[in-house]
Amino acid sequence: MPDAILSLSNITKQFGSLLASDDVTLDLRKGEIHALIGPNGAGKSTLIKQIAGEIKSDSGDIHFDGQKINELDAVARSRMGLARTFQVSSLMPEFSVLQNVMLARQSVSGKVFRFFRPVLSDKSLVEPAMAQLERVGLADRAQMRAADISHGERRQLEMAVALALEPKAFLLDEPMAGMGPEGSKRLTGFLDGLRTQAPILLVEHDMDAVFALADRISVLVYGRIIATGTVDEIRGNEDVKRAYLGEEA
Repeated sequence: MPDAILSLSNITKQFGSLLASDDVTLDLRKGEIHALIGPNGAGKSTLIKQIAGEIKSDSGDIHFDGQKINELDAVARSRMGLARTFQVSSLMPEFSVLQNVMLARQSVSGKVFRFFRPVLSDKSLVEPAMAQLERVGLADRAQMRAADISHGERRQLEMAVALALEPKAFLLDEPMAGMGPEGSKRLTGFLDGLRTQAPILLVEHDMDAVFALADRISVLVYGRIIATGTVDEIRGNEDVKRAYLGEEA
């Protein structure tokens, strides 16, 4: 697709006898939220890891922002603007909330983060980092250790870290996991407005959130995409109902 920022063509990944990704083709278009859903064990996380560069596909091609990225590692893909969020490893628990975002910001600016007091007064890092904390509603937690904030607030911090990277696309891996109804509602509202900044490939089990957010949905079952379409098309797809949605549709 000419307006696709991310495209996967015939992606295959096998672990022994397990075919985790079976000839997967999909794309993420500018300005959209494309949800990837499927039962546990369908291969969603494995596919996201291949896109992010954490594991290598056995065959197929991945293009991002007009460039083939098969041989690029996760760091190089992140620097290109492909931001994966909601990974435990993405946060440094002993650092403050503000410092976590500053670390992301300095990686964009190319500065070396020295971990000394002078860097904390560097306006070129502090001001944009605080702006992202304001945006996600964590400005009043800026000086707290990341280890000391709540689960929902860590989700917000992970999003602030991703935003500080100035991404061209987001990979969101189950952002609603572990959040209560109110937290999920707030995050859904936030993500709804985020697509105008950068498109989102969303992996999520909360079907209320998926149906509220997605412009398109792809359904992954046993490593294979069995359907892609709008919310209404997926709700009405009999194969999808049998394989996954059931009464939820």
